[in-house]
Amino acid sequence: MFDNRIDAGERLADLLVERGVEADIVLAVPRGGLPLGRVVADRLGVPLDIVSARKIGAPWNPELAIGAVASDGSVWLNDELIAQSGIDDEYVADGREREREAARERVDKYRGDRPPLDLTGKRVVVVDDGVATGATMHACLRQVASAGAERIVLAVPVAPPDTLERLEADADDAVCVESPSQFGAVGRFYRTFDQVTDEQARSYLSTDAH
Repeated sequence: MFDNRIDAGERLADLLVERGVEADIVLAVPRGGLPLGRVVADRLGVPLDIVSARKIGAPWNPELAIGAVASDGSVWLNDELIAQSGIDDEYVADGREREREAARERVDKYRGDRPPLDLTGKRVVVVDDGVATGATMHACLRQVASAGAERIVLAVPVAPPDTLERLEADADDAVCVESPSQFGAVGRFYRTFDQVTDEQARSYLSTDAH
C-alpha cells in the first residue's frame, strides 16, 4: 500500500536505482503518472516529458478497451476481442482517429509551447501510477519505440503479473514495486488517490530544471 503518488514515486525511484537502471529521459503518462514521473526524473537527474494514449472502448461498454492509440497514432489492438465480438473495421478506424486526436490535445494542453524531447537513441523510462489492463500503456510504449528510443524501461509501482508479462513484449525491461495476483483497480493500492488536476499536471512539467 502506497501513501500517495509521491510515496509511490519515491519507492519506484529507489527500485530503479537499486536495479541500476540508467536513463536519458523520463516520460510520464498524464495525469496520474506525472507526480511519480517528477520524483523519478529528479532522482535519475534527467528531463521529464509526457507520453499520452487513449483507449478505444467497445461499442457496448466504453470502459472496456478493445485497443488504445497514442498521440502520434501508434496503436495497440486486442485483435482476439475484436474478432470474437465481431467489431467491424470502420468502428475501429473511427475510434482510432477520435482517440488519437484526444490524446494529442491532452499532450498539447500539458506541454504548452515546449517542443517534445527527442527520443532518438535515448534510454527512456516510461512511468505511470499503475497499470490494470495495460491497453494505453501498450500504445505509449509503441510510440516511444517508433520515436527511435534505444532502450525502453517500463516503471510502475503496481501491476498484475499477467499484464506486466504482456507489456514486457513492448519494452526492454519492466520494473514494478508490487505485483499482486489479486488486483482489481490501481486505486486500491493507494491510501490517497486523488485526481491530479490539469494545473498540477502542468506544474510537474514546468518545474523541469533540465
